[in-house]
Amino acid sequence: MSIASQPDRVIIFDTTLRDGEQSPGATLNVEEKLAIAHQLALLGVDVIEAGFAVASPGDFQAVKTIAEQVGIPGGPIICSLARAIRQDIHAAAEALKGADRPRIHTMISTSDIHLKYQLKKSRSEVLAIASEMIAYAKSFVDDVEFSPMDASRTEPEFLYQVLEMAIAAGATTINIPDTVGYCTPKEIGTLIQGIRENVPNIDGVILSIHTQNDLGLATANALAAIEYGVRQVECTINGIGERAGNAALEEIVMALQVRKPFFNPYFGRPVDADTPLTNIKTQEIYKTSSLVSQLTGMLIQPNKAIVGANAFAHESGIHQDGIIKHRETYEIMEAAAIGLPENRIVLGKHSGRNAFRTRLKELGFELNEADLNKAFNRFKEVADKKKEVSDWDLEAIVRDETQMQVESGFQIEHVQVICGDCTCPTATITIVTPDGKILTDASVGTGPVDAVYQVINRLVQIPNQLIEFSVQSVTGGIDALGTVTVRLKHQERIFSGQASDTDIVVAAAYAHINALNRLYRYLQTERSHFDEMNSPVVSR
Repeated sequence: MSIASQPDRVIIFDTTLRDGEQSPGATLNVEEKLAIAHQLALLGVDVIEAGFAVASPGDFQAVKTIAEQVGIPGGPIICSLARAIRQDIHAAAEALKGADRPRIHTMISTSDIHLKYQLKKSRSEVLAIASEMIAYAKSFVDDVEFSPMDASRTEPEFLYQVLEMAIAAGATTINIPDTVGYCTPKEIGTLIQGIRENVPNIDGVILSIHTQNDLGLATANALAAIEYGVRQVECTINGIGERAGNAALEEIVMALQVRKPFFNPYFGRPVDADTPLTNIKTQEIYKTSSLVSQLTGMLIQPNKAIVGANAFAHESGIHQDGIIKHRETYEIMEAAAIGLPENRIVLGKHSGRNAFRTRLKELGFELNEADLNKAFNRFKEVADKKKEVSDWDLEAIVRDETQMQVESGFQIEHVQVICGDCTCPTATITIVTPDGKILTDASVGTGPVDAVYQVINRLVQIPNQLIEFSVQSVTGGIDALGTVTVRLKHQERIFSGQASDTDIVVAAAYAHINALNRLYRYLQTERSHFDEMNSPVVSR
């Protein structure tokens, strides 16, 4: 096994790249997944679930690339999800070949409602399939995780039977999913206690929990499971994921950090033991959270615990008075603990490249020379429009200028808009197409943004439906940068784009083209896969 079966800490299993990407609009390409995986490794997660290898050629390539480039000696375990199907498990094994420590995570439904309406199989059939497929996965890798899907709604005696069989077949980690976020913390505790008391070989494996947030209880349920002996938690950055999302990694980690005296006894430690309960480098949390938000286009709500913009803000006079006199009167953790600088240093148009580079390093951004040049040039443009450029602005600039660009995608050359209360909003835009053609067109609309989108769609010629448009101020003030996030729908898939500018119409244009480039990349990948599937086979 890659990790001791009874670790004296909590193993952090991050599924941002698998379950997190199932959030509508959070589609990521291979390069973006790799960037997040590298950051998760810096964060110190123990296991990265890199994707669902059999789902698509893109998923397979992402798992393969992450296995080869992040799953190096000394790096995290790299995992791929696989249904209890031979084809899925074989694809996962192939994709994980390059990892130093590979894990196959296989699963099958066990609740009666899933068996009756989804699988259409009997309990005995599920037992046989699970046993055979766990053994098959074990023939490829030593580290096999098994999940009985919808475990929290599975009849307990059958669940115990399935788990005992899974361990006997070779599973090294047993994960208990609250698949639909149905349980309360007390029920989770009872569920885990029942498993530990009724599955005779459970102490020989790592016991894991996967909680969904449909009732807003994902973090509470995961922490309750830890109290009852769970030693691995499956979670995502910012809590993103299917439907209402998953337990948020940052909430789990900081709860264990801040309430260490409470949790220590559950690990057989003295109450005042200072050793961390996870391997997470908490100073990397803010940077990781921001990266995931930027690449997925999933904005972080201001009142989000730990990483929200208001998490360390105080407006009440009573609270402000207390904070001034003694920070711990109203704050239970320091902003610096998650890598959020408490002092937001301001740069201006006279600031030089060295000051710019130094401040970016302090904010956690290590840029190569090419990216630094792009970011610095954009910084100068913004500084000419704004009196002060804060750290928040710097972060938005860097993420805009260094975000993964679609190779040979559409690029905006020029945006011009005319609008007012006595004129028809008109936009003129010049773009460069993937094959290098320069196209210019103009269009009218109900407003400046609508006019911009009408002309971009006419130039790009990719069918799409705008389903969400939002603007968020990066900082305060009339000259603040505005970040525009859009979501486009094409058939049943959603693609997001994000961009920042002091002119929100310009930001809207770049956000739209970023989303269209994601859609374009997806269509190119699908077309390439279709051509491969239909190309004539040459016998050798």
